[in-house]
Amino acid sequence: MTGRRIVITGLGGLCAIGSDADAIWQSMCAGRCGLGPLTIDRRDLKTNIGGEIGAIEDIIEYSDIDPRRRVTMGRFSVLAVLAAGEALAASGLDLSTTDPARIGAAIGVAVWGSDAVDESYRDVFLEGKKRTNILTVPRAMPSAPAGQVSMQYGLRGPVFGVTSACSSSNHAISAAIDQLRLGRADIMLAGGTDTPMQYGILKVWELLRVLARQACRPFSADRDGLVLADGAGVAVLETFEHATARNAPILAEIAGCGLSADAGDIVSPTVEGPTAAMQACLDDAGLAAGAVDYVNAHGTATKANDRIETQAIRAVFGDHADRLSVSSTKSMHGHCLGASGAIELIACVNAIRHGVVPPTIGYTTPDPECDLDVTANEARERPVNVAISNAFAFGGMNAVIAVRKV
Repeated sequence: MTGRRIVITGLGGLCAIGSDADAIWQSMCAGRCGLGPLTIDRRDLKTNIGGEIGAIEDIIEYSDIDPRRRVTMGRFSVLAVLAAGEALAASGLDLSTTDPARIGAAIGVAVWGSDAVDESYRDVFLEGKKRTNILTVPRAMPSAPAGQVSMQYGLRGPVFGVTSACSSSNHAISAAIDQLRLGRADIMLAGGTDTPMQYGILKVWELLRVLARQACRPFSADRDGLVLADGAGVAVLETFEHATARNAPILAEIAGCGLSADAGDIVSPTVEGPTAAMQACLDDAGLAAGAVDYVNAHGTATKANDRIETQAIRAVFGDHADRLSVSSTKSMHGHCLGASGAIELIACVNAIRHGVVPPTIGYTTPDPECDLDVTANEARERPVNVAISNAFAFGGMNAVIAVRKV
């Protein structure tokens, strides 16, 4: 990895399997599925499975978000602020004694504040109102979560949103790494958030014919699609020098990152793009393929993704692919779109810390085209010194992050 060493000192997250990072990890280890029947207004939706966050209104009510700010926030911004607050608390950072100009935030979003958009459409088209909520734009814009995180915690360094569909979290983390490497900040909050559990989002995804009917079964021969879910995840990234100077708890080190584009089809992936991103990540980290122990796969449970990801992993790792532990935690928390990479970083960091690989649940039937060790259905103990997290997106935008034990 070129330039300064970058470490992770705090993690925060919310999704269908937990309202904090520790709960998410415990659910992953237990193979607990958070996907189930929808409780939202479905109207004419055929889809009836998703990853909703239980008791989220109670979590919001007892948070320290000022009610006057809350009314300016879409649901995805609220989740980002909560995840960022947890990550900051875990890092032990005292914001009152830290230069706010040296702290920034990069938050990835795949879609937008869909709750605000849906509400405005209901107001105008169903209820016949002449106007909608005056705060619809700031509640819906994809950059809002980054701005809201900066305002909630007084961060005055580099602050920006990142959007690259399902790779948004990993691209945001990569962009944050660049800010730290370039010396523009000492600390960056980085991750992603999305709340697709809204009628409008589910309706358009349903039309793509990629949503599962009953369950998310990555790599299993009977897989039939992905399951959308709400979620957010944020990591506190620091330069190694800054973290050690304040005796911060170092959870893991960012070993490297790799980015690529398929330059192919807007929805159909290629083998070459993901292969290039994984190889670029290893090159950036200065790692041989044989040094990697665990791959948290993009693993969406679509026919094309899982087959092509398997081919890409074999292309990069060669014979070592048969010694890798691979899993898709989306089988438990669902596809949180722009938040997926950040939630999956929780899996990678804790796999290193605890020597446990979380499972791919729902796996029933081996697929000869997905012939990897996918850690089927039960977590497995094994030493993990290096883990990589894959994120591949519509538009052929690929981002891979590697973390290692410190």
